[in-house]
Amino acid sequence: MYAKFFKRLLDFVLSLMALLVLWPVLLILMVLGWIKMKGNPFFTQDRPGKDEKIFKLIKFRSMTCEKDAEGNYLPDDQRLTKYGRILRSTSLDELPELINILKGDMSIVGPRPLLPEYLPYYTYEENRRHEIRPGLTGWAQVNGRNITAWDERLQQDVYYVDHCSFLLDCKIFWMTVVKTVKRSDIIVGKQHGEGHGRLDVVRSEMAKKEEISL
Repeated sequence: MYAKFFKRLLDFVLSLMALLVLWPVLLILMVLGWIKMKGNPFFTQDRPGKDEKIFKLIKFRSMTCEKDAEGNYLPDDQRLTKYGRILRSTSLDELPELINILKGDMSIVGPRPLLPEYLPYYTYEENRRHEIRPGLTGWAQVNGRNITAWDERLQQDVYYVDHCSFLLDCKIFWMTVVKTVKRSDIIVGKQHGEGHGRLDVVRSEMAKKEEISL
């Protein structure tokens, strides 16, 4: 009952309230991003949502679009600026996702949306993570965040799908606030949390697309 009806209503109300309260912060970050990134402060990318429906994820850009002489993007570590590191370590780059939540693409709590290119590599059980809307934060994020192996993170996503409830969402939200304030379980500036699962085979290539604006 909660997952099918009340969760979406709660997401809409809370995301709208958050946008109304945080609009000065969003405006400041838009201006700073325009200056620091020398252009568009936003980064958008296709991600699969509920039932694998593709939507445009919106974030603040943390890497520049610099290319080498041959027109290829420079390595991530070279394009990630100090400003971008601050955005990532404080999770401020995620704030525009409130718009995705308001629109219904995402939920406040749910499995994090990954790249569409990963879809063929999921097992049937892992693909169940798409039975509900993806989230701004989730069970996997508060249990290791981005230092956990891929297979384990996907198992945690399915666990959330099977145990979704108002109390669990409250617990995850509170744990997210604590981890964000403490900046725990975060590695910034390189690929991480990959372990040795099946998705690692494609992760090295897919990571190169992580901050190319569509």
